[in-house]
Amino acid sequence: MGILDIFKDKFTDLSTKVKQYKSKDMMEAVVAGCALVAYADGKVDVAEKAKMLGFIQNSKELSIFGMSDVVKSFDNYMAGFGFDLTIGKAQALNAMGKLKSKPEEARIAVAVAISVGGADGNFDESEKAVVREICAVVGLSPVEFGL
Repeated sequence: MGILDIFKDKFTDLSTKVKQYKSKDMMEAVVAGCALVAYADGKVDVAEKAKMLGFIQNSKELSIFGMSDVVKSFDNYMAGFGFDLTIGKAQALNAMGKLKSKPEEARIAVAVAISVGGADGNFDESEKAVVREICAVVGLSPVEFGL
């Protein structure tokens, strides 16, 4: 049983869970996690960005937020990575860190990031490393997510 199978068993119906905690901080953290995973290999080419934006627009988990807000937030994180990778990554991790005192919300945001990482059927090592880093920022154990 692979990590994505374990993940699917543990986090069924993410959209319902995300909906429970609908807030600007939650939206920003979820989008930041998506952006971090998308940028896990250090670059997002045009095709990857289009695929990620398509995922965001079609995501049950993110559909509870205004799509224009989600896309704008995602674009802002991507622009930050393009401007300076270290600063962009710090901004995205800072958004995730706002959930540190909210462990259930943090779990859900990490779960969505993992679902983004596995959207192409391949949750690779660079994506796993980013999720481990996110876990450290939000105060959760990566082991909880099979990492």
